[in-house]
Amino acid sequence: MKEHEIASLFNLDNKVAVIAGGSRGIGLAIAEVYALAGAKIVVSSRKQQGVDEAAEKLRGQGAEVLPVAANVSVDEDRVNLVQQTMDWAGKIDILVNNAGTNPAYGPLQDVAFEAWGKTFKTNLDSAFRLAQLVFHSCMKDNGGAIVNTASVAAFTSTPMLNTYNITKAAMVHMTRALAHEWGPYGIRVNALAPGVIRTQLSRALWESDQGEKFAKGLPLRRLGEVDDIRGAALLLASDAGAYITGEYIVIDGGELIGS
Repeated sequence: MKEHEIASLFNLDNKVAVIAGGSRGIGLAIAEVYALAGAKIVVSSRKQQGVDEAAEKLRGQGAEVLPVAANVSVDEDRVNLVQQTMDWAGKIDILVNNAGTNPAYGPLQDVAFEAWGKTFKTNLDSAFRLAQLVFHSCMKDNGGAIVNTASVAAFTSTPMLNTYNITKAAMVHMTRALAHEWGPYGIRVNALAPGVIRTQLSRALWESDQGEKFAKGLPLRRLGEVDDIRGAALLLASDAGAYITGEYIVIDGGELIGS
C-alpha cells in the first residue's frame, strides 16, 4: 500500500459532519480533526457565542463551517439543526452525538426525578432523536456514519454518579441496536468510550488532589486530553473503519484494566 492510499483511508473530502456538542472540549477536537481530513463542519451547542467562537477557530484552520446554536434536548432545535444543515450542504454524511450533562449528583435513592430526566433527555434522548432525524433526512438513502460519545462510566458503577453512568450504558446498547437495524442501509453506528478527559464536565475531578491521585493509578499515569480522542473519532467516521459497526472504542489510559 502506498502513502497516498493510506492517507485516503482517513480522507473526509466532500463529507458533511454535524457535531452536536461541538463548541468546546471533545466535540471541538473532533470537529478539528474532521475538518483537517477535508469535511465540511456543522458545529452546534446551546449558546450562539460558543458556536460562533468555535466556527471562527475552525475557519482559521481553513475549514468550511456552519455554526448552529441548538439545545439538543429540545426537539424543535434538533429539527432546526438538521434542516439548516440540509439547506446549507444538501446532505449529512457524519453525525457526532457529543452533547452531555451530569446534573444528577448523589446516591440513586436521593436523585431528584427532574435531574434524572434532564440527564436522560440530554445524554440519551437527544442522540436517539438526532440519529432518527438524520436517518430520515439523508442517511436512509445514502448511508453514513454515526459516532456517539459514551463513556467508560457505561461499564462501571460509580456511587454519586450512577445516573450519568446509566445513561451512558444505555447509549452503548442504543449504538449496537441502531447498528443492527441500520446496517442494511449502509449506516455504521459506533461509540467512543472516553475515560477521564480534561474537559469542563470533569473539571471538579482533575483540578482536585483526588484527580492527581486518580491519574497516578492509571497504567499510563496521566489523565486524558481532548486530543487523545481524535484518532478513534476519525477512524470511526472514515473508510479506515468501513467494516466497523456496533462497537465502542475505550479511550481511558487503561482505567478499565483493573476494574
